[in-house]
Amino acid sequence: MARCYSEAMPKRQSALPTVWPEVWLVSDARNDAALEAALARLPRGSGLIYRHHHLPPAERRVRFERLAALARRRSHWLILAGSIANARAWRADGAYGSPAALASGPAGMRLVTAHSLREIAAARRARADAILLSPVFATRSHPGGRWLGPLRFRQLARRTDLPVIALGGMTRDRARHLGSPAWAAIDGLIPKDS
Repeated sequence: MARCYSEAMPKRQSALPTVWPEVWLVSDARNDAALEAALARLPRGSGLIYRHHHLPPAERRVRFERLAALARRRSHWLILAGSIANARAWRADGAYGSPAALASGPAGMRLVTAHSLREIAAARRARADAILLSPVFATRSHPGGRWLGPLRFRQLARRTDLPVIALGGMTRDRARHLGSPAWAAIDGLIPKDS
């Protein structure tokens, strides 16, 4: 499952693990105030997917740099929501987005979001290195929205040879019950005292 990305990643990444992180923290406006505490509590070598589209571009970059410094001290992977070109310019380890958003551009690590078999196929065409398959469970992000559930998640995950990261209503206990080796959360990784 693990691959070598040394040609596509900046030199500092040679210290990153050669296996995918099991835990990924996804940033947004809701969890911004607690991100430093959450990053400090994550197991070393976890991942941060930095979105923060709610901020103006200059503020987004400043916030990224602050979180990147903490993430790098903890050997966390750092993925930028945006293009591969932006991820390289910001010295992130890779880019995150939809298959359409990441289908073109230079070589680089791509984490692609998918919600269906059709989108899993699109992720493959977009040269994805891993898929965030979602939403597994009901989420606060999309109240009342449809979600896959454990059975459908497992069926879809078996239809690809790409690493699959479970996203959507995920917590450590749900990941364990799901049997997913990798999972991501927006709220499920924020310390309760934040």
